[in-house]
Amino acid sequence: MSIIETTLLGLLVALVLTISPPNSCLAQENSRRPNVVLIVSDDQTYTDFGFMGNAEVRTPNLDQLAAQSARYVNGYVPSSVCRPSLVTLLTGLYPHQHGVHFNHPPPGFSKLTKSPEIGKREFDKLRERATDLIKRVPTLPRLLSSNGYRCFQTGKYWEGHWHNAGFTEGMTTAEPSGGKYGDKRLANGDVVAHGNGDHGLVIGRETMQPIDEFIDDCGAAPFLVWYAPFLPHTPHNSPKKYFDLYESSGVPKHRIPYYAAITQFDDTVGHLVQSLEKRGLARNTVFLFVVDNGWEPDPSRYMASRSEWDHTKRSKRAPFDYGLRTPILVRWDGQTKPSTHKELVSSIDVVPTLLSACGLEDADIELPGIDLMPSACGAGKLDVERTIFGEIYPGDATKLGRPASDVAYRWVRQGDLKLITTHDHGKRPAWNNYLVGDSLFDVVADPSETHNVIDRVENNTHVASLRRQLDEWWQPGE
Repeated sequence: MSIIETTLLGLLVALVLTISPPNSCLAQENSRRPNVVLIVSDDQTYTDFGFMGNAEVRTPNLDQLAAQSARYVNGYVPSSVCRPSLVTLLTGLYPHQHGVHFNHPPPGFSKLTKSPEIGKREFDKLRERATDLIKRVPTLPRLLSSNGYRCFQTGKYWEGHWHNAGFTEGMTTAEPSGGKYGDKRLANGDVVAHGNGDHGLVIGRETMQPIDEFIDDCGAAPFLVWYAPFLPHTPHNSPKKYFDLYESSGVPKHRIPYYAAITQFDDTVGHLVQSLEKRGLARNTVFLFVVDNGWEPDPSRYMASRSEWDHTKRSKRAPFDYGLRTPILVRWDGQTKPSTHKELVSSIDVVPTLLSACGLEDADIELPGIDLMPSACGAGKLDVERTIFGEIYPGDATKLGRPASDVAYRWVRQGDLKLITTHDHGKRPAWNNYLVGDSLFDVVADPSETHNVIDRVENNTHVASLRRQLDEWWQPGE
């Protein structure tokens, strides 16, 4: 789907959507539409949860949520950096479809912030050109709010003011907040909102009160809470009590700050879930958990200026599973069945799944994902042969509306095999030099993706099939 097509679709979507009884697999005790709480972890590798088998990290609240959820342990995001991944969660579209394939618009983050001629007015103008993209496509909050939901934005969010994505209320306004996070001083001395959430970034790190107050104010109205805190994202400067949990535990030094931030995040998830339970709202609330992209501390990359470790080259931003994989949890008490699903799923499935749970007829909306609710309720099975796709870009865009001009890697996984293709645009090697040429990995036998098996004769048929499916999905230049 082109950006023009999705623009027209956005204009029509409010007209074609109607409310019907929730499309759940079990009989509803009442006809009230469910609330939705979308919990998004920021920079956390898929292995770093107790329920995913990590015995070192402490995630009791997420482990409890997982125990009560349908657990999709082989989930993926299409891109391993926050902004395009978050917009996929808002739209249900791939980055090349929704158009937000970057963190920073032209002329790029360095020039935006270090050019003396760019002050606040010009900086805001350049960023606003990019935030216009979210207005052209249907979004989850826009679809829900047009059908009676109150939708509250908190935390990480790059799309300017909260109303740009269709929220009815929110914390991010695209203006500097004066807080610890989210502001940036330009070369000429002007202070601007960095672009990643400004005032909204206090949620989780400093307070949960705005969410508590929003829920109390909703009364009988159904609501969506976008809870995407700036956690466990750097800076890993959690309160001392979280560091104390790991200092004498034998955890490697470079992992302690990261694990402390994970446990801090876990505590906020506990607060959020328990606040709904105490109010008697949990039974009619769909909780969905996902990570925006992976992050893994590198013991060889200590940043003295920031007093913390940088991430490994195989995680955030990379085309590898340590940056792309995420568990997806779906809990709806009385509806979903706690169980583990090993089939491949994607964050493109989040929007159709939540629309289905909310009883929104989506037959007229062209979304690439699938509805996970039947499998979550135990009434349907997933396709074990499903193919999952994604795309990797540099953090800076060279052109708006031209993802094909910047794509650096495309990837496809089916079964145990994952093919990654490189796009160097005539400037070898491809961006960030993650791979030299196309590569095939058996990600089950080789989860670190260190053994390229693309040249093995026995894999020729698999490579040809994966290439064909990848090009049928999206071939840059079309």
